[in-house]
This record gives sequence, structure tokens and C-alpha cells, in this order.
Amino acid sequence: MPGDSLNQDDLFGRPSREAAGSRFQPLAERVRPRALDEMFGQEHLIGPDGPLRKFIGQGHLPSMIFWGPPGSGKTTLAEICANSLDFHFDSLSAVDAGVKEVRRALDFAASGRHLEGRQTLLFIDEIHRFNKAQQDSLLHAIEQGVVVLIGATTENPSFEVNAALMSRMQVYILDPLKNDDIKAAVGRALEEDSLVAPYKAVIDDWDFLLLYAGGDARKALNAVEAGLSVADTSTVPIHLSRYLLENALQKKLPVYDKKGESHYDTVSAFIKSMRGSDPDASLFWLARMLEGGEDPKFIARRMVIFASEDIGNADPYAVTLAVSVFHAVEMIGLPEARINLAQGVAYLAGCPKSNASYRAINDAQRFAEAHQDAVVPMHLRNAPTKFMKEAGYGKGYKYPHDYPEHFVKESYMPEGLSGVFYNPTDEGREKYIKERLEKLWKGKY
Repeated sequence: MPGDSLNQDDLFGRPSREAAGSRFQPLAERVRPRALDEMFGQEHLIGPDGPLRKFIGQGHLPSMIFWGPPGSGKTTLAEICANSLDFHFDSLSAVDAGVKEVRRALDFAASGRHLEGRQTLLFIDEIHRFNKAQQDSLLHAIEQGVVVLIGATTENPSFEVNAALMSRMQVYILDPLKNDDIKAAVGRALEEDSLVAPYKAVIDDWDFLLLYAGGDARKALNAVEAGLSVADTSTVPIHLSRYLLENALQKKLPVYDKKGESHYDTVSAFIKSMRGSDPDASLFWLARMLEGGEDPKFIARRMVIFASEDIGNADPYAVTLAVSVFHAVEMIGLPEARINLAQGVAYLAGCPKSNASYRAINDAQRFAEAHQDAVVPMHLRNAPTKFMKEAGYGKGYKYPHDYPEHFVKESYMPEGLSGVFYNPTDEGREKYIKERLEKLWKGKY
């Protein structure tokens, strides 16, 4: 590529070792920020009042978990923390490292601290992939200060990192980069990278590049590098058009913006198609979201909500199936998880519908808010101690299982209050619930 200056070559025109190394590094690695002030985004963490900037300023760094999407700067931020405090930086990937590799890294850190008086920052990428034994192997080292641990994860650490490790670490959330941040990162790379700057490249279709990147700076930079690799370099400036980028990436993006208006419109169409009991339209909108790169777990979460909000007790199994689909998506991942989603969508769309439970909780919450001072009747109170029994707690309570049909007509509301919030429909299984309640509570339903 143009831009290799003469001082990078030896007398025979061969590139120096340093220049050759950078030539083979991806653009995203070559322009990786080396200081907080070079980073884009994450102002809540690295801005003037951000905790990470304050930690570095004070010369003290706690063990942390960085939770955020790919390309949001987790690795970069860990390296900057280590460099700023002159810590030794050691990195492991939970994908291919086990307990043996972790112990080796901890031994090295202990040795460096003893012999050199230098702290080690151990960075573990995809820490959520470590099993319990692997995570437990880190506990003692963190407690003793052998290492400062920074774990990076794209998954909710509350579910994927064990409680013992979580209790010893601070969790910081990294947001997807905003479009302006990605534009700034790409712009700086085009201007400052010695291998790219000579091309004077111009992005002709920012909308395409930003949509393709989806908040991931690394993905945007890789796309730019791919575009330059197939461009005609005989004349400058080089224009990176939509056609050129699509050709380089071999990908045509659908008209679907995960963060824009079309995202909400498509999700709305998806939900309304299932509510309208149209499995074909529901599957179409599901396919549209998947083709647009939507997070499959987002879709599965919406299905779990839908199962209770729009189906409810008309088919109580619907929420069980939706939760199972969510777990399957977590375990399997795309592309196979699309089959699990399709099964769930087809079933939910075909189910009888009822929003009685949804309306009931809305009405009950409004009623409860209006009667916040209502006390629990004595016969419904718990009486775990002798004193409380003598005070009348639980007195007069009628145990339904001691009565025919396991039911006794009793008041379970605060004294002087009454209300009907749940009005079951005649749809599906809910019809049987309605018939039973009408029989037991004559005149109420």
C-alpha cells in the first residue's frame, strides 16, 4: 500500500521489521486508542467524572467486569488502564484457556510482584465462558491482590458469572458506540494511519457503513479496510461507495435499522401479527428481523412477554414454551436458533388469545396505589411465634383444603375493600377457569 516512507525500508528496499509487522496488522488494531483521550464513546466511564478516569488518576484500580457488545472498547479500555498505571498486561481468552493457563498467569503475576514490585492486570476475554471451577480459581488471587482482574463479557454477568466472583468485582456497562463515535473513529483512521492516509479515502455512503457496523467500531474499520482492498488504487482520492462496500463485504443490507424507526415498526408488526393469529405474517417479520441482524434474544424476550400479555390462561403452556425458546436461543445461538424461534412463533400465533391477566394486573396496581394504607386483615397474617398467635395473628383463618372442593367462601381483601380485576374469557383453557370461578364465587364474576 502507498504511504510506506523511505525510513521504513533498509538499503535494499525491504521493509523494516516494525513496518512489516504493522503491514500485516488489521486497520482496527493499528489505530487502537492508547490513552483515554483517544477513545470515542463511553463518556459515562471515561469522561471527567467517569469512574475509570478517577481510578487511573488516583493510581488505584479495582477488579472489574466490562459488560458490553462487540466493538464497544472492552479490550482497548483494559489495555489503557494497564498502560496508564504501568501495570504488566496479561491477556487470556476464556474460549481456549483453562485452569492450567489461569494458574500459569497467576504464578507469573505473583513472581512479577515479588521480584519487580510491579502489579499485573489480567484481562480475560469472554469470561462468561469459564465454568465454575475456572472462575473459582481466580478468587484467591483477587482477594490477595496478586492481580487486578478485568473480565470482558457480552452476556449479562448476573447470569453467567458466579456470585463469589461477582461479589469481588465492579461491573461496568459499555454501550454500543453511537454513529458519531464510529464516524470519528473511522475518520481518524483514514487521516492518521500511515498505510491508509495516502489513499485520501472518502466514505460516500455513511448510512450503509453505520448500519453494517451496528455500533461496532472494529466492524466499521474492517469494512473500510475490505473496501480499500478491492478498490482501484491507481488514482486518489478513493471513494468508498455503497457498491464498492457491498462488493467487498459480499453483503447487501436489508432496510432494517436495529436502532432506528424501522426497528420499532418491525417489532410492532411482529407482535401484532402474532396477536392477530397470523403465523405466516409473524414468521415473515421474524425472518425480516433475523436478516437485519436483530439480536435473537431480544426477539425471544418479546415472545415471553407476549405469551403472558396476549395469550395468558387461554393457553398456560404458551409461556412455558416461550421461556423454553429463550433458553434454547441462549444455548444454541444463530443460525440454528432460528428454528427454535420459528417453532415458538408459529405456536404463539396459533394459540387462543386472552389479555385478561394483563388487564387484571393493570387494574389491580391502580387499585393498590389508591389504597396504600389498607392493612392486612388479622386472619390473613402469619403467626410464626407464640406471642403473635396470642396477639390474634392468623386467628379465624379457614384452611381451604379442609373444606369440600378445597374452597371456603372467605374475604381475602383488606377490610372494607372489594374489587374484581381478573375477568377470564371463554377462550381456550381460560374458559374452564371462568366456569370454576363462577361456580365458587356466585354473583361475583
